[in-house]
Amino acid sequence: MNEIAVIGAGAWGTALAIQAARAGHGVVLWARDPAKACEIQQTRANARLPGARLPDAIHVTATLPHRRIALLAVPMQHLRAILAQLPAPEIAVACAKGLERSSLCLPLEILAACHPSSTGLVLTGPNFAHEIAARLPAAAIVAGHAGDARSILIECLATPGFRLYASDDPLAAQIGGAAKNVIAIAAGAAIGAGLGENARAALITRGLAEITRLAVALGGHATTVAGLSGLGDLLLTCTSARSRNTSLGLELGRGVALAEILTARSTVAEGLATAPALVARAAAAGVDLPICEAVARVVTGRSTIADEIVTLLDRPLRPNHDETSSKIR
Repeated sequence: MNEIAVIGAGAWGTALAIQAARAGHGVVLWARDPAKACEIQQTRANARLPGARLPDAIHVTATLPHRRIALLAVPMQHLRAILAQLPAPEIAVACAKGLERSSLCLPLEILAACHPSSTGLVLTGPNFAHEIAARLPAAAIVAGHAGDARSILIECLATPGFRLYASDDPLAAQIGGAAKNVIAIAAGAAIGAGLGENARAALITRGLAEITRLAVALGGHATTVAGLSGLGDLLLTCTSARSRNTSLGLELGRGVALAEILTARSTVAEGLATAPALVARAAAAGVDLPICEAVARVVTGRSTIADEIVTLLDRPLRPNHDETSSKIR
C-alpha cells in the first residue's frame, strides 16, 4: 500500500483523495487553510464537494506532506508557489489544467523548473469531481515519458469504475486540458447569447481543430487530441452547465459583467487566466486560434461577445479547404 499526498482540498483534490483511498491506499489531503483542514478532518466532509464522505484512510492536514507520490490539484496560477514549498516527491502528478499567466508554462514545465528530480506525469480527461466521488464510471489519461511511473500511478488510482489509460504524449494531453476550458467559455457564451445548439456544435468542432493545430505545432500528436484528454474532455466541459467555464460563458453571453460573475463565485474558472496565455504561446509558435483569441479579448475587456460573434462569422471562407484533410487549419 502506498501513501499518497493530494495537494489541494478543492472539489477535484478531494475527489482524487477519495478515489485513491477507494483503491486501497492511505492518503494525506493538504488544505491551505488550517481551520478548513481541521473541519474536514473532523466532519469527514468538504463543502466544496457536497454529499461526499471522506473515508477513514484520508488524513487532512494544513502541513505540506512529503510522500513518494503527490497529486497536484491546486489552481494553475498557484502551482509554482505551492511547489516552491512542497518537498520534492519521487512522482509528481499535474492534475490542474491550464497555462501559467506570467510565464506561459504548462504544468509539467513548472514542475521541471521547481523539482527537476521529480518524475512528472499528467492526470487528465473528462472527469467531474462529484461523479468520481459518487463512483460513477469514468476514464482518464495518465500521460508522461516514464513508463514505470505511469504504471505505478495507474495501479494506485484505477478501480473497475475508474479506467486509466497510459499515454506517452504529455504535451498534447496538457494542451487539450488547457484549451478546452477556453473553448468552453465560448460554447457557453453561444448558448447564453441565444445563438443555438448549431453554433455551439460548430464552436466545439472548430475548437478541436484549434487544439490540434497548437498541440502538433508544439510537438504533440493529433491522435492524442482525438482521445480522452482532448475530444473527451472538450465534449464534457462544453456541454454541461456544471462546468465552471461553460457556466461562466453562459453568464457572459447573457450580458452579465465579468466582475459581477466573479464576485458571486468562490470557485476558479481556469479558462479566464488560460485564454490570454494560450493565445500568446500560440502566437509565439505561429499558430492561429480564432476562437481562443476571441475569448481572450472578451475576458481581458478588449472586446464584447457581440463584437466577437461578428468577427468570427465574418472570417473569410476557404473554398478549397477539405474538413477531412489531414492538415487541420
